[in-house]
Amino acid sequence: MTHRDSDEMEESTQLSGAAPVDLNLLRTFLAVYRTGSFTAAARVLGLSQPTVTTQIRTLERQLDRELFQRLARGVAPAPHADELASRIVEPLDALASVTGPGGSADVRPAEPVHLAGPAELLTHRVMPALAPLVDKGVRLRVTPGLTEPLLEELRAGRHDLVLSTYRPRGRALASVPLMDEEFVLVTAPSWAERIGGPTRIAAAGPAALHGVPLVAYAEDVPIVRRYWRHVFGKRLVRHPAITMPDLNGVRAAVTGGAGFSVLPRYLCAAELASGALVLLHDPDDPPINTGFLVQRPGSSGSAHVSLVRDHLLGSARGW
Repeated sequence: MTHRDSDEMEESTQLSGAAPVDLNLLRTFLAVYRTGSFTAAARVLGLSQPTVTTQIRTLERQLDRELFQRLARGVAPAPHADELASRIVEPLDALASVTGPGGSADVRPAEPVHLAGPAELLTHRVMPALAPLVDKGVRLRVTPGLTEPLLEELRAGRHDLVLSTYRPRGRALASVPLMDEEFVLVTAPSWAERIGGPTRIAAAGPAALHGVPLVAYAEDVPIVRRYWRHVFGKRLVRHPAITMPDLNGVRAAVTGGAGFSVLPRYLCAAELASGALVLLHDPDDPPINTGFLVQRPGSSGSAHVSLVRDHLLGSARGW
């Protein structure tokens, strides 16, 4: 690349006196501009689609202009995109002829894998399982959240993989079973002693819990209601004393003596083993919920996305 090319490149990245723009953002923009698709640009660049989406959004924020109009299939350049492309195409192509389309592979880190799912599952199962992959160069961007909005974000290309509490319908997303979680009825030892423990529950059923405060994830107590219906064959008529949309917090409250709740067994296994929590009932057929690993069909353009996916599926066999 000549000094003239270098000067033109420096001028183009200033973009009308603004702060310099990352060359990687401009490379991604040009790939989307030429291919007319975030997905196709991701394949050309060797990136994941969520990374391409994030980079284009970052560039649009920096320029304070919309660059692409999202269509049913692909994208169409907005007026400012044509102007930007005309300014950067020659210097970027000149730079690519020296370093290759993506720049120097020796200095560019691997693109991160965007993973999302329930906070409790990410914390207690997923992150310990994926930790060894970091030493292999895998970079992770992890987002906790509720299943429904996370699946919508997956459809929009914001994530590579989502851990879902149910199998999504339709063909827009591909899913495979990941793990089964068993729900258990638990309380602190002090409450277990006051009500007569598991023996009383076995004899009197849920009536034994009369007067014991309920700790729940949400006001409509979905997990506890499901347990009552599945195990006791009864409709739960209780108002929670404490609600917290974090099962780690529910577990902490119950362990501290706030009352009783229903939790995934994996989440309170250590407390049950140590005696900090008491298993109040052990039915032959406990409620089971199957979790799924979800992605868009054909979206594993990144080797690291495939590596994370396969590692999770392998690790989950031991969960």
